[in-house]
Amino acid sequence: MEEINQYQNIKDRLKCATDHIELLQPGLVDLLAAPKRSIVVNFPVEMDDGTVRVFQGFRVIHNRVNGPSKGGLRYHPELSYEEIAFIAALMTWKCALLNIPFGGAKGGVCCDTKSLSWAELRRITRHFITELADDIGPHTDIPAPDLYTDEQTMAWVYETYDMLHPDRDNRPVVTGKPVHLGGSEGRDTATSQGCLFAVQRFIHHEAIPGLTTLKGSRVAIQGYGNVGANIARLFHEAGANIIAISDSQGGIYCEAGLMPDEVDAYKQEHGTVVGLAETMTISNDDLLLIDCDILVPAATMSQIRIDNADKIKARLIVEAGNAPVTLEANEILKQKGISVLPDILVNAGGVMVSYFEWVQNNENEHWPLELVNQKLEKRMNYAVDAVVAKKRDLEQTADADAGRAANIDYHTAAMVVALECLLLTLTTRGIWPQE
Repeated sequence: MEEINQYQNIKDRLKCATDHIELLQPGLVDLLAAPKRSIVVNFPVEMDDGTVRVFQGFRVIHNRVNGPSKGGLRYHPELSYEEIAFIAALMTWKCALLNIPFGGAKGGVCCDTKSLSWAELRRITRHFITELADDIGPHTDIPAPDLYTDEQTMAWVYETYDMLHPDRDNRPVVTGKPVHLGGSEGRDTATSQGCLFAVQRFIHHEAIPGLTTLKGSRVAIQGYGNVGANIARLFHEAGANIIAISDSQGGIYCEAGLMPDEVDAYKQEHGTVVGLAETMTISNDDLLLIDCDILVPAATMSQIRIDNADKIKARLIVEAGNAPVTLEANEILKQKGISVLPDILVNAGGVMVSYFEWVQNNENEHWPLELVNQKLEKRMNYAVDAVVAKKRDLEQTADADAGRAANIDYHTAAMVVALECLLLTLTTRGIWPQE
């Protein structure tokens, strides 16, 4: 089992891309390795039983070269600064790849939402945002939902910030809000919808030999939270055969195919997908090794590692979660001829529609779902086309250098596209002050 150092992960991802970028000013890429600013807060909250607990929260601003920083708030008992800083960097690259005028950020609170009441979560959120009140803003840093947070959490974020900054239009301070509070249509399913558009466009390029359509393809999904559940539904509606699904308690397998509506109803009643009639119970680890066309890791980071990568049988891996495939595992998959669609491309639909929400709030508009999805598909198609074209160009350029050619995959191509955008902005703006 490999040890995962997320700061080293950032440097390694940058190194893979910068090897293919010419005329790079020495030291410039170092600006993209470390966060611009980090905030760590410890705050007390009175619990329902009258006791007081101290919670720790983080907000990491990775970069603001292209605009205000943007990134989700996640609540998890094992949250760490290292994890937050890494995902903030992913957000910077994701926004650059999709040409979104935001930089990257991430934040969260160390807490177990499953053991907290609704009132306790509200108090935690309000106190946390009070601590960040002068550090977030509609044109400085804009939070959004993430792991174990939702539109209700974002409503509390908005309400708290609005009370502390009265007499302004504060709706753009946070995205992922309920629609009646200024949220965008389609935001709750945006990550999954963007994933579908990306996969369909990728298949359209005939990048996987023999896989010409999503219809009839055999799909396994690890992680059945909001993103994984909506991916299952959307892929099923597009004609895919969902043969395996898992959540935190285990997974289920059915060669004939699972019906997402039945899985949803069962999980709603029992709290897990495990035990659904006419399915075989499997573990999360087993799901990753299933023989399928498309494997979608939509759970936590580092699920595919050097200890299981050589056993993967999927033809295409779609990183719906953040960094589910380690860099070492990615090398093994590359040798096996398994393509990996990178996280900064595949799961960018969420930040894309968050940007749409921010635009609507600033312009006092409300777009119908059809328009949101139309804009989302156009932007996802543009990003997939750019990554596929960049990979082809890099391979042609590196033909004379076997070492460089072996280093090129879709991860590398996506990072090169993102970094070229960021570096162009940096060099055009210059380093300030210069005198």
